[in-house]
Order: sequence, then C-alpha cells, then structure tokens
Amino acid sequence: MEFFEIYHQYYGRVRSYILTTVRDEWAADDLTQETFIRVQKNLDSVNDPSKLASWIFRIAYNLCRDHFRSSRTKASSNEREFSETTDGFKEAIVQKRLEQDEMSACVRRVLSRLPEPLRTVIDLFDMAELSHREIADILGITVENVKVRLHRGRKQLKALLEKQCTFETDERNVLTCEPVCGSNTNERSR
Repeated sequence: MEFFEIYHQYYGRVRSYILTTVRDEWAADDLTQETFIRVQKNLDSVNDPSKLASWIFRIAYNLCRDHFRSSRTKASSNEREFSETTDGFKEAIVQKRLEQDEMSACVRRVLSRLPEPLRTVIDLFDMAELSHREIADILGITVENVKVRLHRGRKQLKALLEKQCTFETDERNVLTCEPVCGSNTNERSR
C-alpha cells in the first residue's frame, strides 16, 4: 500500500483516537502529524499488511504516552476562547459546538475516573474503531483480555454516569448531560 492511501484511510481514525486521549486540539494535530511521519519513515518495516492498523495505532498510543510524560513537567491549558460574533449562523455553529463539547467533557470527566487499562481499551475500540485483535496487538494483551476490559470498562462507565450525571433532552430535542448536584463534593468527602 502506498503511504498516501494509508494516510487517507487512517488519518481520521488516528486523529480521533489521539484527540480523545489528549483532549487538546493543538496537541492532537501535532501528535497525529508525528504519527504519520513515523509511519512514512518506517513503512518498509511492516512485514504483515494485516497488522498495519495495529502498528499505526501502536505508534499513536506510544506518542500519547510520551506526550503525557512530558506534559507532567509543564502546566498547559486545554481551554480556548470562542470569539463572539453577531452572525446568527456562526452563533448557531458555536452553540452546537459548545453543547457537544460540554456533553463530551461531562462524559470524558467520568471516563477519566476509570483505571487507565479500561479507559485505553474503550478509547481504542469506541473512538478509534479498532477491532479486538488490533487492540490486543497494540497493548500486547490477548483478545480475550481486551473483551474483558471493554466489558468491565463500559459497565463501570455506565455506573459512574448514572451516579454522577443526569441526562435530559432540552426543548430543541438535544441530549444534555448535567452533573448531579453535589456528586463531586460528596465523592471527595467520603
């Protein structure tokens, strides 16, 4: 397979996985670019084309781990300001994006409470859309272990979401996620 075919086939999934993992648009762009630079440089080393996706996501996974190691030493802000606009269309887009970001942030906060092995499997399966076999190859575990982690992770995530969030549909029929009042403070005081 040519590099550009690989790039077009995997770019969206890789970027989605990285963005889900690092939760920073700028860092995700940089890490995605670095992933494909490494893919291009080392493409000749892939002996089994059926394991190409696993190999690419293993590179992305390792780069994300390196990113977190290096970011521990420096403080970084993940927040960006949205500029105000009077254009109604742009405001609607910004509003929709904010709602999506709020919902995503709510679920992400709860997801971040899961142990790292469970969270990683959920990210790779649900966000990066990798198969059980591909995840097993990336993490160096068995397919059965991937399935167990995915099941346990989803079960724990569901329980946490039910405990800490209230899901409602607003007047526009948009699903919203609201924290249960006092859930964070009660959790910390126990």
